[in-house]
Amino acid sequence: MRTGYGGSNTMSRRLGSTAATAGRLNGVLQSGSTPDGQSLRDVALASGSDVNVVLDAIVDAASPLNGTQDGESSRRAVRDALTDLLVRYPDADLLALTDVQREFVIERYAALDVYGRFCLDVQKTILGKAPDPATGLQRLRQVREFISQEVSAAFRSIRERGGPATTANVARLTAVALRETLNVFEEYMK
Repeated sequence: MRTGYGGSNTMSRRLGSTAATAGRLNGVLQSGSTPDGQSLRDVALASGSDVNVVLDAIVDAASPLNGTQDGESSRRAVRDALTDLLVRYPDADLLALTDVQREFVIERYAALDVYGRFCLDVQKTILGKAPDPATGLQRLRQVREFISQEVSAAFRSIRERGGPATTANVARLTAVALRETLNVFEEYMK
């Protein structure tokens, strides 16, 4: 098990990374451009509109490769959030998302990334402490659902107050969700 959730600097750095990626993802989805100014529409046209090429371009723009486990987890979360978007909104235009669709992606990304970072640190411990593999997997499903609910509630709260899902708000809400998850599921790690 990696350590670090006890150290607020490590947690802040990790969640700051989640928030920064969420901010880049939001910017890419709003502008339709990668951070270097390349148009996602040009990427799509050059690829014959292959949805996987467009998804890869968005992932690369929001979460560039850095060779770390956290980075790979973040990239997977971006890709999975976009895939969830296409399942929920099959007619969504990745190059022109509505505000509701964009917020859905950011929220799903935040939940998936917090869960991915949680798993990087404690998944082996949870599976190892479980009485059997099925129980271990069931516990991880419970953690994933809990994180998703916590992040959704936090985003709802931000929307109800009329505030945007800013980088600072995303960092704060993901920190709260992760801390609450560690408290609620502490017995799984004993």
